Amino acid sequence: MPDQSFRTMLANLEQQGELIRFEKEVDPLTNMAAVQYRAYNERGKASLFTNIAGHDGWKACSQIIADRRKWAIGLGIDENALLNEISARVQQTIDTTTIDAKSAPCKEFIQTGSDVDIHDIPSLMTSEQDGGRYLASGILVVRDPETGLRNVSIHRQQITGKNKTGLVMVQRHTRRIYDKYCARGEAMPVSIAFGCHPAIFFAASFVAEFGVDELSLAGGILGEAVRMVGCETNDLEVPAEAEMILEGEVPPGLTEPEGPYGEVTGTYANGGEAEVFQVKALTRRKDPIFYALHCGAPVTDAQSTMGLGIEVATKMHLSNVEGGIDLVDIRAVTAAGDMMLVLRLRPRAPGQAKTALMAALSGPYLHPKLAIAVDEDIDAEDLRQISWAITTRVHASEDVTMIPKTRVFALDTISDRVPGMGPFVRIGTKWMIDATLPVEMSDTDRNEFMAAYPKNYNDVRLEDFLP
Repeated sequence: MPDQSFRTMLANLEQQGELIRFEKEVDPLTNMAAVQYRAYNERGKASLFTNIAGHDGWKACSQIIADRRKWAIGLGIDENALLNEISARVQQTIDTTTIDAKSAPCKEFIQTGSDVDIHDIPSLMTSEQDGGRYLASGILVVRDPETGLRNVSIHRQQITGKNKTGLVMVQRHTRRIYDKYCARGEAMPVSIAFGCHPAIFFAASFVAEFGVDELSLAGGILGEAVRMVGCETNDLEVPAEAEMILEGEVPPGLTEPEGPYGEVTGTYANGGEAEVFQVKALTRRKDPIFYALHCGAPVTDAQSTMGLGIEVATKMHLSNVEGGIDLVDIRAVTAAGDMMLVLRLRPRAPGQAKTALMAALSGPYLHPKLAIAVDEDIDAEDLRQISWAITTRVHASEDVTMIPKTRVFALDTISDRVPGMGPFVRIGTKWMIDATLPVEMSDTDRNEFMAAYPKNYNDVRLEDFLP
């Protein structure tokens, strides 16, 4: 039976030189976050910690999907085909299947009631001004009380007690379902899975239509049904091969102070109020690996996960614009907190690049507020080439467009909050830069411009010349 955990991925990352195993002691309250951040941003590597102060028996990992190469390893997809493959697979959904609890690794250890103390989990103080320890990798499972349809999503959780956390819900699907429970005067049953296969993690972060079971998208990516198991204290089901499950409920109308927190934008989400998740049970593997997802200053798994979702969704969206935009590549710039998007394309008619940019800025995700279009000779991942294209191919008066008073990403802290609409509704300015050469330019002039960037790449790999 194929593995649906993330353990095989960790082994593959290590085998392919993409992971550093840290055996010296780290402390999740003082230095573990710094080590995992530096391991990726200075070495490009994921982290696996085997000696965690105060948490005997636990391991932890981070930065395991911080770039396309790691995603490709985790999903078993060629890196160059990643966007095309995911875009195709999420449209071939496969419903989940249920297995017996005796066969579910996430049931090897069970605690309920007053025995649960979530301080036992090696959760992080990630950024210096965070309001406390956070669980940032939890995959939240709820059901619509009216339709019975399942929704799966990812939310930050500040630990506020031995059996409770904050639960931040922006104006999206989970909030919509929670509001239905509140209207009934009922608590919302919730189960939260930690440490799942990257296909499940991607699907949970992906923007699907309301009512679509994200776990069926994960099944499409995996090519088989996600194996689920029933919970101990509610009627929800969770991925059976997860590392850990928290079960509980969110009472109607109960909020407590939450934050601040270093968020995916690379800025702090200021302190405020959030709903409360009350924990009733904890189940896990006997030798758990906690997914200590790093969020805050880019680049981390948080930006990469959101970025890949933006890229896939925008690619699918643009396939329906003007009969299909000739898109060569698309990149959500993780270093910009996913609020900058680069389209590499072949415009077929004058104005088409601007059409593509407008569509990208009004796509399924609110995150992008700056979109840049470049020609196919520019590497959409290389900010040096993108900057060069902007300075050498853009007439600012004609090619830079501002769109004011537009709804923007809830965590875009430079943009204004809307009075009376809560902290997660913001209005700002989106803008786009068309750095493509004019379609009507002659082939001779176009070739001259495209040859103007001095290159001597010759498909040379530096690794071939190193010891």
